[in-house]
Amino acid sequence: MARATNVVSAFGEEQVERLTGLSRRQLRYWDRTGFFHPAFGADDRRVPFSRIYSFKDVASLRTLRVLRNQYDVPLQHLRKVAEKLAHLADDKWTATTLYVLNKTVVFVDEDTDQFREIVSDQYVIGLPLATVMADTRRDVDQLGVRATSELGHFERHRGVMRNALVIAGTRIPVKTVARFIEDGYGVEGVLAEYPTLTRADVEAVVLHAKTQKAA
Repeated sequence: MARATNVVSAFGEEQVERLTGLSRRQLRYWDRTGFFHPAFGADDRRVPFSRIYSFKDVASLRTLRVLRNQYDVPLQHLRKVAEKLAHLADDKWTATTLYVLNKTVVFVDEDTDQFREIVSDQYVIGLPLATVMADTRRDVDQLGVRATSELGHFERHRGVMRNALVIAGTRIPVKTVARFIEDGYGVEGVLAEYPTLTRADVEAVVLHAKTQKAA
């Protein structure tokens, strides 16, 4: 079995909720009303995993969350901003320097190099998109980090591997690891096949298999 080496670049709704702080209901509303579509959307949004988001989508949604929640920019205004920046396609929320003035998004006119809004004695807050992108990358990397409490434990989740018993914090079925052990793989051999697992996970599978046989 080949070891996975590809970096995750597509995210389901549950992961996007964790990474952006936006609710699934809000994400679906934005998708349904045409404000923000996922990069990979099935024609039939009723089927499972019909909304898959790219890394750039996640970064964009984090920018929108800051504009909405931290600076109280109205959604209707953000819709108009999206229309104005439509020529930037999916880069409009990640490759443009944005400012906020009185709950209004301000950006620099490409022709005049001047702010579109009139600025007078009021502080214009810059939104550092490079920082948003870096923070997004950091949190994406953390998605694969398992909590200490999960190591060496099993769990079941409705809809995950058909409710099969899996190693906590992963989607790896306990039965799959047990088969490797039955085929003669030692702890190091299993870890070579599943680098996200720990010695505690494999030893827990060995103990579980022995308990099942004894029963």
